[in-house]
Amino acid sequence: MIQNDAVVLGLIMGILGLVFYTSASDHPVFKKMYRVVPSVLLCYFIPALLNTFGIISGESSGLYYMASRYLLPTSLVLLTLSIDLKSILKLGPKAMIMFLSGTVGIVLGGPFALLTVSFFIPSIMDGSGGDEIWRGLATIAGSWIGGSANQTSMLEVFGASPALFSQMIAVDVIVANIWTAVLLYWAGKPGIIDNYFNADSSAINELQLKVEQYRKGIMKIPSLGDTMAILGIGFMVTALSHAVGDTIAPYIHINFPYLSQYSLDNTFFWIVIVATTGGLMLSFTKARALEGVGASRLGSVMLYVLVATIGMQMDLFSILENPLFFLIGMVWMLFHIIIMLLVAYIIKAPFFFVAVGSQANVGGAASAPIVASAFNPALAPVGVLLAVFGYALGTYGAYLSGLLLQMVFNW
Repeated sequence: MIQNDAVVLGLIMGILGLVFYTSASDHPVFKKMYRVVPSVLLCYFIPALLNTFGIISGESSGLYYMASRYLLPTSLVLLTLSIDLKSILKLGPKAMIMFLSGTVGIVLGGPFALLTVSFFIPSIMDGSGGDEIWRGLATIAGSWIGGSANQTSMLEVFGASPALFSQMIAVDVIVANIWTAVLLYWAGKPGIIDNYFNADSSAINELQLKVEQYRKGIMKIPSLGDTMAILGIGFMVTALSHAVGDTIAPYIHINFPYLSQYSLDNTFFWIVIVATTGGLMLSFTKARALEGVGASRLGSVMLYVLVATIGMQMDLFSILENPLFFLIGMVWMLFHIIIMLLVAYIIKAPFFFVAVGSQANVGGAASAPIVASAFNPALAPVGVLLAVFGYALGTYGAYLSGLLLQMVFNW
């Protein structure tokens, strides 16, 4: 119904404004509602409903590209301005263990899902297009471990047909987004799972407390000059990140094509890397004081716009187009979740590491900081740093998963 992106942006901003205004309200109805439904989940789910019922179109809109390429890197700069890098390093090895557990869950989950569903529905192993099912699933593995660049690599390696690939993209987006919604819900109440796991979240709480105390110590009413300085620094680093990405990525693609397996020829990879690095470097300078006039608050605004545009990509009705593929995708994701929860229970890892480790695999750099900041804005850089490892492992893990899928299919 609405095709003008200016109108869609106004509608999205109105939704975000309404959600955050009501979430801060003292009205008993809103207090009860937001105790059950986190505000960030509504920012994600309402645009998804608008897209599902045809009011807006996430597919034809350019807002997601704008938010992911312009607002995301700027928000990463602003959210990392006040971070204490030493405190992040003190979080210990559990974050990496959970990330790698998530990778293993994706690599093994595809073959397990195909085998499980074929046990109840043997016809998926033959019939029309049957020989291609494993090829298409391999592209999902590329997306869920690394990102779109790794997914494209798996398309070239295993040769899925364009028709099958388009269906697998739908499975990828819908299943991943449903899991993101679940994570955003539980991000508002991580203590329940942490208590069950007897997890030690002291390092995470210490980091949050340290950042919050620093913010309180330098907090002041921002002037126009302060706000313009924040935006100026944020967007200048974003401009630098684009300039670096537009230069390095094509150069690597032409001169060192073998490095594409590490996603080093991916422009978005370099945008995220340079923006995050720039923010961390600025945290060692006087620019860190900009946190006192709302740097992270403006960064969070940009991040929530990205949340809404990600929600716009979700079409719940598309599940009905090929429910069998979605069934495989759901079983696959469930296997990934079970592996992560089992490992977390064994090593007593906080749910934060489960959520961010999973999202760094499945969602990548675009959504891992969103899930991390849903716990606390100070934790957003942790999501970015883990997502970077996903880019590096994506091609290897997805290729292995593709070979296992082929073995299961030919078994």
